[in-house]
Amino acid sequence: MTCDDCYSERSMWDPVLQRKRYPMDMATIGRSVMLFALAGLFEIAGGYFVWLWLRDSRSAWFGMLGGLVLFVYGILPTLQPEELNFGRVYAAYGGMFIVLSLLWGWGFDGHRPDRFDIVGGVIALAGAAIIVYAPRG
Repeated sequence: MTCDDCYSERSMWDPVLQRKRYPMDMATIGRSVMLFALAGLFEIAGGYFVWLWLRDSRSAWFGMLGGLVLFVYGILPTLQPEELNFGRVYAAYGGMFIVLSLLWGWGFDGHRPDRFDIVGGVIALAGAAIIVYAPRG
């Protein structure tokens, strides 16, 4: 039985088969990670502005700014590479959101992540990376 797509010594060095398994190059992956981080920052910042407006009785301008920032957040995931579908983008984005939320809470509210937060964040990011960047074929 033969299989051109099987992991063998030949397929390991075949650039056509490698592109099939790894459709994104390192530059594309780097851009994708930056888009995940940027989207996370926009979502958290927008939510934070709305939080300040409603929970801390800040001006309605905070709420409007939060709405605008959340609108931009909604656009950013559409800029992810064509190889990624909606479900994978949003599922994997959750891992980035978890880590950025912990960092935001530490930086803006002074709630330092404990070891369980850190372990959970690492697991979440690993899961996100597997969902988005694992070779398929």
